[in-house]
Amino acid sequence: MTLDIALTLLIILAAMVLFATEKLRVDVVAMLVLISVGVLGLIPADQLFSGFSNSAVITVWAVYMVSGGLFRTGVADTMGRAIMKVAGDGEVRLIATIMLTVGLISAFMNNVGAVAMLLPAVVGISRQSKVPVSKLLIPLAFASLLGGKMTLIGTPANILAAGILTEVGLPSFGFFEFTPMGVVVLATGIIYMVTIGRRLLPVRQGARGSEDIERLRDYVTEVRVAAGSPLNGKTLLESRLGEEYDFTVLAMQRENGDLPALHRDTLVRSGDLLALEGSATNILAAGQSLGLTIAVAQEMGADFLEPRDIELVEVVLAPNSALVGHTMREAQFRERFGFTALAISRQGEVITQRVGNIALRAGDMLLLQGSQYRIDELQAGQDFLVMVPVEHEEYRLKKAPIAIGALLLAIGLTIFASTDIALAMVIAAMIMILSGALTIEEAYESVDWRTVFLVAGMLPLGMAMAQTGTAEFLADIMLDIFGPFGPRATLAGIYLLAALITQPMSNAAAIVLVVPIALDTALGLGANYKTFAMAVVIGAATSFLSPVGHKANVLVFGPGGYKFTDYARVGALLTVILLIVSMIFLPIFWPLFPD
Repeated sequence: MTLDIALTLLIILAAMVLFATEKLRVDVVAMLVLISVGVLGLIPADQLFSGFSNSAVITVWAVYMVSGGLFRTGVADTMGRAIMKVAGDGEVRLIATIMLTVGLISAFMNNVGAVAMLLPAVVGISRQSKVPVSKLLIPLAFASLLGGKMTLIGTPANILAAGILTEVGLPSFGFFEFTPMGVVVLATGIIYMVTIGRRLLPVRQGARGSEDIERLRDYVTEVRVAAGSPLNGKTLLESRLGEEYDFTVLAMQRENGDLPALHRDTLVRSGDLLALEGSATNILAAGQSLGLTIAVAQEMGADFLEPRDIELVEVVLAPNSALVGHTMREAQFRERFGFTALAISRQGEVITQRVGNIALRAGDMLLLQGSQYRIDELQAGQDFLVMVPVEHEEYRLKKAPIAIGALLLAIGLTIFASTDIALAMVIAAMIMILSGALTIEEAYESVDWRTVFLVAGMLPLGMAMAQTGTAEFLADIMLDIFGPFGPRATLAGIYLLAALITQPMSNAAAIVLVVPIALDTALGLGANYKTFAMAVVIGAATSFLSPVGHKANVLVFGPGGYKFTDYARVGALLTVILLIVSMIFLPIFWPLFPD
């Protein structure tokens, strides 16, 4: 082992630890990897930032924009609704239909977007059919991961694997070359879930609004601000009701019946009626010192607490939200979004006290109260997924043919004109923008920039693995371990390596690390490099063992009321089954030793 190999292995180990512990954002970890590779001189300086101009990276952000166009024009939603109409009310039929729907959609748009689009509808179907939502949401997430294997643009991992082959001078995968194996793995996932998997899924109703409200009823009290109260003339910020008494002001009503908007500068006046969320002990203490008299202790749903223009809404905190890791007080949540947070549902637990002081996590489900007109703003933003189906009027349905045409044009250019996939997808993205199917602001918002920086930052590590001999070194180890058992066993070893590495990190990062090893292993055996590369692609898709394995898993975590162990209980056996299926079908589609 040379010094360069040792240093490269050290960087890989450090990156895996940082990814697994989530102490830093994934894009920050990737940038630290890039810096480390550069400082240690593992690759030439002129190649250090080549990842940002890499064809695979360009394709990734262009595909995100095309996905955004398909979403904004309602193409994907229309397809989803059409298929969901046949779902019925039975558990087996619902699971199969949901998985097939999201799998087909994920073939042409990013996995997280497909899950986000269907999640509110699936939650609604659960409530109508009385099938526990926990029986439906893990299948939804898992199917999006498997369906993304059906085309070149189905997931950034596919694009990245194809790009690595091109970078090393090997013929790459075609647009639909993934499809046969993608169909097999999706079908396997559906069959598993409707037979074995559904019996392993927990029976929980998830975060239900009505249940959350019932839990809140004991913490909401109406008080009247008495004449001479020290609060008279102070703003809500100056009142220090939150800091000193741990209150949340849910609503305010003037003596004349007006309902002022709640923000830090809203003045409190004598005679005001306040709805306070807090413990009974603190209410009594505040009453004596602040001149507050209890008007009526009441349940949620009272006249002034929920007037016509004030709604309760459930939202899921998106994985890419800037709020992740911050408390609502730090983020000035009410001032920024115009909503009061009443509860947080996390891992089946409903938190109703000191909500503003809880550090938010991706996948948290929040029960919010605010003006109805602000709900549209939540839906339009990137921080939350609102748990009510988006109305058709909000889509640019007249632009749908353009969005479909742009996607078909990109596919046609790639297949029939041998146009580079990056150029083809950029053309499609520009058509979306120039036609008005997607505004330029929406185009930028649709891109998961964390993934872009993750891929661009990790690519130099893949280059370092090749140039320092680290990939060959690890490939020799794989051959020493699995080689005596034959090429198919070695192929299985590559699959397992990808499957294990993708659990603590993104599948894109796993692709960067394992594909070079797979290529050198195939070279050592004299085997088909595409067979081994595809084993990595399938293995990297099996992010089933924890909610943090993939952003799609994170999205369904809160609404499903899941625990960490639920994913492993359902996903471990599926990972093994997919290994067996892959070892059977991969050599059929890509012979191990082609003539």
